Amino acid sequence: MTESILFATDRYMDNLRSNVAREFDYTRALGTSGWSEWQRTFRERLAELTGLAHIRNHNVQLPLSPRTVEVVRFPGYTREKLYIAAEPGVEIPFYLLLPDRGDKPFPLVLTPHGHGRRGKETYAGNFADEKEREQAMAGERDIAVQAVRNGYAVIAMDVRGFWEMSREEEFAKAKTSSCDELQKRAFMYGRTLIGERVYDMGRLIDYAAARPEIDASRIAITGNSGGGTVSFFTAALDERVSVCVPGSYYSTFTGSLMHVPHCWCNFIPGVMRLGELYDISALIAPRPVLFVHGALDRDFPIERTREAFAHTRRIYETVDGDRTDRCELYEGSGGHRYYKERVWPFIRHHFGR
Repeated sequence: MTESILFATDRYMDNLRSNVAREFDYTRALGTSGWSEWQRTFRERLAELTGLAHIRNHNVQLPLSPRTVEVVRFPGYTREKLYIAAEPGVEIPFYLLLPDRGDKPFPLVLTPHGHGRRGKETYAGNFADEKEREQAMAGERDIAVQAVRNGYAVIAMDVRGFWEMSREEEFAKAKTSSCDELQKRAFMYGRTLIGERVYDMGRLIDYAAARPEIDASRIAITGNSGGGTVSFFTAALDERVSVCVPGSYYSTFTGSLMHVPHCWCNFIPGVMRLGELYDISALIAPRPVLFVHGALDRDFPIERTREAFAHTRRIYETVDGDRTDRCELYEGSGGHRYYKERVWPFIRHHFGR
């Protein structure tokens, strides 16, 4: 019998790692006088690599053109449905939730969702049926409703590739998302879905800043899984975000994206030439960050999350001195889901409310 020889993936990965040095390895800049310049340069390079810089530059003069299509009152808050322009011919659909009571202007919470077909609807508590409600509540995924009940203005949007921002071809077949198809097209033009989604968060922040009910100097962002990805990269690339709470995402690239099967929307070509995920976390410092994670998460193994967090903790301890309250890891006892218990006390503490 002829011996079967298959591709030596482990050896291949060893070769990749040995041949590529992380240009923005945080350990080479930490504690030096050039830290701020290191952050600025890294942020610019990451914005270029994700395509964010190109998208921003191309659409810098594009008006938001907001339009409101629905206003619904619920006990304790009002929910508006709106659209704003993202790019020519592309709109971002979102809900704006405003509390009925409290001191205005309200701090803002952005709630990008994860890989659920109905996108923003789940986070806003707009469930299709009782089964969806039970599943969402079991994972505490009504995040926008949680936020408004804690006294915050909330923007719950559809992330590119999902629900109203999915392509007709996938939507008509009831597929979860259009991530793969949109990512292919983005790659061909030097863009990524991460860059496009971060850009959309920036447009929503622009809109929020024009609303008198919202305090745009206090902005938190939190979401689970894919929403954690968007939360993390938005805070890293947009300094207007005050508090970052990624759920079920933080790990290492090598220990998760290159070890466990993931949606194509997670990938940024060439990112390992710049840095690991914990290097990117240095772009958030010293702003408050809380990583929320399940101890039994199989998509982002907790061991790799703890490994990444140890690096982030070191960054904060050096950059932020004795303000250790600004960097936390909260571990829930279950799997890949949201854990709200620590989220709202953390945000409240850092909003000063």
